[in-house]
Amino acid sequence: MPAEEFVAGWISGALGLVLGHPFDTVKLLGFFKGMSFPIASIAVVNSVLFGVYSNALLALTATSHQERRAQPPSYTHVFIAGCTGGFLQAYCLAPFDLIKVRLQNQTEPRAKPGSPPPRYRGPVHCAASIFQAEGPRGLFRGAWALTLRDTPTLGIYFVTYEWLCRQFTPDGQTPSSGTVLVAGGFAGITSWVAATPLDVIKSRMQMAGLKQRAYGGLLDCMVSSARQEGLGVFFRGLTINSARAFPVNAVTFLSYEHLLLSWG
Repeated sequence: MPAEEFVAGWISGALGLVLGHPFDTVKLLGFFKGMSFPIASIAVVNSVLFGVYSNALLALTATSHQERRAQPPSYTHVFIAGCTGGFLQAYCLAPFDLIKVRLQNQTEPRAKPGSPPPRYRGPVHCAASIFQAEGPRGLFRGAWALTLRDTPTLGIYFVTYEWLCRQFTPDGQTPSSGTVLVAGGFAGITSWVAATPLDVIKSRMQMAGLKQRAYGGLLDCMVSSARQEGLGVFFRGLTINSARAFPVNAVTFLSYEHLLLSWG
């Protein structure tokens, strides 16, 4: 199983996160709040996504990354490989994503004389607190929503990227840096349009334990949210997600492709 895709995915994920993290915290205190933890965890998760995707395509088509421009895989194979990567990524990501959401959504103000300390002092303390208060399953709160979000949307993500690259690249040639940037950016936006409804539900289920609110499950969370706030609630955050998605995924794909090309 080629290891270059995993390493390239790790590095490109870290670069994308550095660029995109301020968008994640735009409504919170400090653009780079809690960045040290996600930059390590998301980079690892991104290596799983790109590594599994590339190796799934290798299993389906028997062509390496370098050979795929001359023998492009079918969009069906791209979609299946993307879904496979998304499914496995979701289970690796679930505890890290929960901790990131909890840390970023702490409601306590910054430390001031006489103010209460933050609920969580850092990622390790956050994980330990969740484990103690909510049990081992608490670390996977929202995992089903995350899996349902990432499995099909990452299939769409890779199909969109491949389709746009092929539209603007002569047959058999390597896409230019400009093409990769645009294709990666629009792939990110397309996937977030599909992912945002379940991302809203995922975040609400992850925050339920902190807010002392219990949902009976994924469906209960969806029905309760729609009943209380209308269907528009499922597209809350779409604008900021899309604004973040274009530059992050443009840089992610550009660095990924250039790393593999330089190592090939």
